[in-house]
Amino acid sequence: MIALPRRNRANADASINIVPYIDVMLVLLVIFMMTTPILEQGIEVDLPNASAKAVSFSQQQPTIITINRDGEYFINSMADDSPSVPERLSVSKIAARTQARLQVFPNMGVFVRGDQEVAYGAVIALMVFLQKNGVEKVGIVTESDE
Repeated sequence: MIALPRRNRANADASINIVPYIDVMLVLLVIFMMTTPILEQGIEVDLPNASAKAVSFSQQQPTIITINRDGEYFINSMADDSPSVPERLSVSKIAARTQARLQVFPNMGVFVRGDQEVAYGAVIALMVFLQKNGVEKVGIVTESDE
């Protein structure tokens, strides 16, 4: 009989190399850690300091209306699938959106974040305008003294 040459096969390594996946996950983690504080801040304002009790928002997202130092008005987005990106709107549109949100969520909190450099009258005028348009309770956001 004729002997056929035998092929030497290398042992197959069936393990998965997960090092590249770990590298990608660490890069994504760093990216999310860097962008999350930026997304939570919204519009940059210098809030006045005051000592007041903290309010928790465990059930639903509040409506937060921001007045920057230039006197521009912003309202937070309520979409859960997108980051809370503030929209620049006029006072009448803000009142209309707040009324619509209160019809859907009657116990929703409405808060005003005013820069400490903005005129006091602008914050009060916004609060009065909101109350005239059906918003009964309006809170003010401040920095804590601590």
